[in-house]
Amino acid sequence: MIHKLKTTGHFMIVLLLSMTTFLTSCSNDDDNVNPPNNNNTTVENVLTDIDFQGYAIVTKNGNDLVRQGFGLANESTAMPQSDNLAYRIGSVTKTLTAAAIVQLKRDGLISDFNQTLNEFDAEFPNGEQITIAQLLSHQSGISDYQFVVEDAYEQGATLDEEDIYEVITDMISENGLNFEPGSGKQYSNSNFLIAALLVQELSQMSYHEYIQQKILIPLGMTDTYKGDNIIDADTHAEGYESGSINSTYPMTIAFGVGDFSSTPKNMETWTNAVKTTWFTETEKTEIFAQNVPSGFVDFGLGWFTTQEGDTTMYWHGGDINGYWSMIGFIPEYDATIVLLSNNQDDTGTQRNAIIQQVLTNEFN
Repeated sequence: MIHKLKTTGHFMIVLLLSMTTFLTSCSNDDDNVNPPNNNNTTVENVLTDIDFQGYAIVTKNGNDLVRQGFGLANESTAMPQSDNLAYRIGSVTKTLTAAAIVQLKRDGLISDFNQTLNEFDAEFPNGEQITIAQLLSHQSGISDYQFVVEDAYEQGATLDEEDIYEVITDMISENGLNFEPGSGKQYSNSNFLIAALLVQELSQMSYHEYIQQKILIPLGMTDTYKGDNIIDADTHAEGYESGSINSTYPMTIAFGVGDFSSTPKNMETWTNAVKTTWFTETEKTEIFAQNVPSGFVDFGLGWFTTQEGDTTMYWHGGDINGYWSMIGFIPEYDATIVLLSNNQDDTGTQRNAIIQQVLTNEFN
């Protein structure tokens, strides 16, 4: 046993994605985004203009457009931002979970991404309808557990990942799925918690150990690790929201969906690995959404694909208390994008402005 908006199709790039905590939801009312219109505006100027706080890496054809910190990593100690400092990465964790599922297939522990959940848990409600691929591309129809579990935590409950799994199955048993699997797309953290538990069950290793052994250690990503509820302020950027410290979060709630911390340098290594050879060419056709129309963004298996004219960007973002993040790459320009912020952005305005800038001004 494996121990807010409903959508169908694609999403307009000008509307983009608005994220809250480590949950991503699709939004069509992001009126706060004011992307730069000056074609001579640089990425560095945009980051300054939007008051970005964190560390940014943006490269193009092997050259740095920006590689620097903005603001402070800790305002009490005046610690500067650094590419070797840890930040919570939120839902960027999902790119590692999806990669772990690919590694399960390489290891022969699953045979196909179209295997259904009932093959691993015969009692999973509607499990015969839901495939692994539908989990990783948010096509399962499973409701998100996040707010239910956070409410329980606020009332004093202590839930681990298997308890949350039971919450998810109970929600399905009581309320059904939000839509028939494969007929719609709705971002749900439940998908990736289930996927992380699948990694754990089939590998007979802890989820985090499997990722360490199969992904992080081979790539030399020694500064990427399961985050703690309370950060170590000596090695980790302090998180802020509206000027106040906001770095604490019960990380068991984010199991497999948003519980890693990492450094900008490690996230650059991961992004470059995905951009080049970590996935085979055959795997890439399965992982990344194909044939996305210009002006739209679509879900792949753990990654978004955004198309703007002839420019294709693969990426994922994340938000969790006190932090927001984004990694991505643009093959046509051999471009890498890593943004790790220690200043919470509930509306996604900063990320949207940067995406708009790189797609319309820097890479077109």
